[in-house]
Amino acid sequence: MAHDQIVGAAEGTVVRSHSGARLLCLRPRMADFTLKMPRGAQVVYPKDVGAILVYGDIAPGSRVLEAGTGSGALTLALCRAVGPEGRVVSYELREDFHHRAAANVEMFFGKLPAWLDLRLGDVAEVAATGERFDRVVLDLPEPRAVLPALDAVLHPGGIVCTYLPTANQVQQAVLALEAAGFGEVETLEVMVRTWHVAERSVRPDHRMIGHTGFLTFGRKGSPEG
Repeated sequence: MAHDQIVGAAEGTVVRSHSGARLLCLRPRMADFTLKMPRGAQVVYPKDVGAILVYGDIAPGSRVLEAGTGSGALTLALCRAVGPEGRVVSYELREDFHHRAAANVEMFFGKLPAWLDLRLGDVAEVAATGERFDRVVLDLPEPRAVLPALDAVLHPGGIVCTYLPTANQVQQAVLALEAAGFGEVETLEVMVRTWHVAERSVRPDHRMIGHTGFLTFGRKGSPEG
């Protein structure tokens, strides 16, 4: 099968492989692309991305600070959520991850969105830029280390989200957020179980996507509070 049969064709086009197999051509959903795209760092799973966007209250026009970029899975979702009226600034310490994320974002959107700024460096450097953000998402092993820098850039009422794999890391992050004056601190994890549904059988699938990471959210208080 030649790629020319697919490129430029409408979604839903059916083509045949060289072996005669029938192939239905559809654009990948973001969830499909995220799980199959080239990786440097482990990606944030779609089930967690959804919770980050909703519990983090990330909407069109939001100004979001992200660290670290990793392979760019969450960056894709943030860009699409905030839209052209918003802004996403994403920091990554590792140069190889930084370039991989840029390539993945460009592959998905066709070009790097104008409202995305991918930066190679430490997110703590953002304190010196004078920029201000509504939301912060941290996929870092020690998010507590950058909380002092966030105080200078996050608006009062703004939300911080941390994504961490272990309970010990979560405990440290929660205590640090509370000590830094953040309120409404809550931690959750998302587990997804698919179901097999057929005419003669309705049952849960034998495998499920269980623990991937813990999500912790906190809100910044007023400067006086």
